Amino acid sequence: MSRRLAALVALLFLAQSPALVIGQTQSDSGAGAKPAHSDTSTPGGDANSGQDAGGGANQAPQIIVNPPAAPAPEWSWHDRVAWGSGIILAALGYAGIMLALRTLRSIDRHLEAGVSTAHAAMESANAALALSQAIANSERPWIVVTVEPFLTMESSFKVMAANRGRSPARIIASVDQVKIVQDETKLPKSPEFDTTDTTDEFEPIVLLPGEATGIWAFNREDLPAICKSAEVLKRVEHWQETLFLYGRITYMDLNFPADKQTHETFWCCRYIHGEKSSALAMAGRPEYNQHS
Repeated sequence: MSRRLAALVALLFLAQSPALVIGQTQSDSGAGAKPAHSDTSTPGGDANSGQDAGGGANQAPQIIVNPPAAPAPEWSWHDRVAWGSGIILAALGYAGIMLALRTLRSIDRHLEAGVSTAHAAMESANAALALSQAIANSERPWIVVTVEPFLTMESSFKVMAANRGRSPARIIASVDQVKIVQDETKLPKSPEFDTTDTTDEFEPIVLLPGEATGIWAFNREDLPAICKSAEVLKRVEHWQETLFLYGRITYMDLNFPADKQTHETFWCCRYIHGEKSSALAMAGRPEYNQHS
């Protein structure tokens, strides 16, 4: 508020300055006139010469006549109109500046409100997209791999793929691999499979929600054939090395066309050899047990 009052006073002063300058100029011109002196000198000489000639005679008195002071200039109607116009223009300019500043502040507030509204709309759209994606994921099929023992055969196991989702799934490919390494830290960083592709030989399997199917079977008696040599078998039996079974299942949702996105499930198991019995348990790093 103090800045506004200071700006108004400055504008009023500038509006009155032409009239003050005019009055000052006229006053200075009247005061600068030189007074007229009466000429009391005698023909042929001045007062000093007469004094010298008279040899000490008394000097005649001098009379000085000052002109009357110039009257103050009259403030004409033109000057009054100019002064009034300056006051009005100053007031209008001040009002215009204040109105412009107020308009700019209002525009700034509207812009801030618009940006906030845009951010809120974007966040709402992202939340709606995430919700729709979550709903879609909850309705799609999910293939989960587990290990179950055979009830009729000792030390025999089967790897089962079950549909834990809410819609039918079609398994279109399944590959597996056997690795014998010291421990799971020696496995490749990501699952690696042999170049031999058996995808064309795989017969698609349709699993309804809650159904399961076997994708791999293992028996203790199969260990020599898997190890391929007596030396490797001995190291596995003495826990110097570990046998890992891992694979990948590729499936799709039957509710979507065939050219749409497919999903994958990776699984990994570890064989545990015992003196009389054996076990097969899920193992491996997250890269070997991921879902998409």
